[in-house]
Amino acid sequence: MSRAWLKLGGLVVACLLAASAPAATFQAGLQDSRSASAKAAKPPSSTPSAADIAAAKASAKVWVNLDSGIYHKGGRWYGKTKNGKFMTADDAKKAGFKAAKRD
Repeated sequence: MSRAWLKLGGLVVACLLAASAPAATFQAGLQDSRSASAKAAKPPSSTPSAADIAAAKASAKVWVNLDSGIYHKGGRWYGKTKNGKFMTADDAKKAGFKAAKRD
């Protein structure tokens, strides 16, 4: 009877090890994907240089804040928000962006 218990105990241990191995592998893969997505999610700085801002002002372009959906003709936030781009006022209106109330 002791042999049967040993075989049964060995079988239980083998099952537990087999069941825990995929979970550990899955969690390691999950951590790798999290770190990779964190690196990929971090966008490069898209704020333009002072020369870019001056050139855009000279060509009468507005700064569109892509996160808020508002465009700025000048003022404090012109070319300063993290996620934005320059475009003409007509293009900004056509794309559905709204003018800032204060500039």
